[in-house]
Amino acid sequence: MPILVVDDYALVVRIIRDDLRRIGYENVDGALNGAEALEKLQTQRYDLIISDWHMEPVTGFQLLQRVRADPHYTDVPFIMATIESRPQYVAAARDAGATDYILKPFNTALLRAAIIGVFEPKGSGAPRFRFDGSFVPPVARPASPRRLGS
Repeated sequence: MPILVVDDYALVVRIIRDDLRRIGYENVDGALNGAEALEKLQTQRYDLIISDWHMEPVTGFQLLQRVRADPHYTDVPFIMATIESRPQYVAAARDAGATDYILKPFNTALLRAAIIGVFEPKGSGAPRFRFDGSFVPPVARPASPRRLGS
C-alpha cells in the first residue's frame, strides 16, 4: 500500500516513515510541503496520506482541500498529524474531509491505531479526537469511522 507522508521537517518525515516500516508498511514516500505532495499525487497513486498542517507554500489544510476536490482521491484516507489541538482546527479538518486527526508527538502504537481506524468500515465507531477539543487516550480509543464526524 503506497503511503505519502507530508511534513516540512525532513526528520519528521523520516521518523514517520520508520514508524510505518516498523508496523509493516514499506512503500512510503515523503514530501516536504503541500506543493511537493501535489506534484507527487500527479504521478503516483497513494492509498493513504498523512500530513502536517503548517507548511509553506501549500499548507496541509490546503492540500486536504485539493485532495478532496480531486475525483481520484475523494475516498483516499487522509490523516492530519499536527500539533494543533484547538477545536476550530479539528472542525475545519473534519469539514474539509479529513479521515482522522492525530496530535504530535505520537508514537508508533497511536499511528498504527489511526491507520487501522481509517480503514474500518464507515460507522464502526467514534473518532479518537473529539471536536470539543478533548482527547480520548489511545488505550480507550474506540474504532474510528471512515471519515471524521460521519
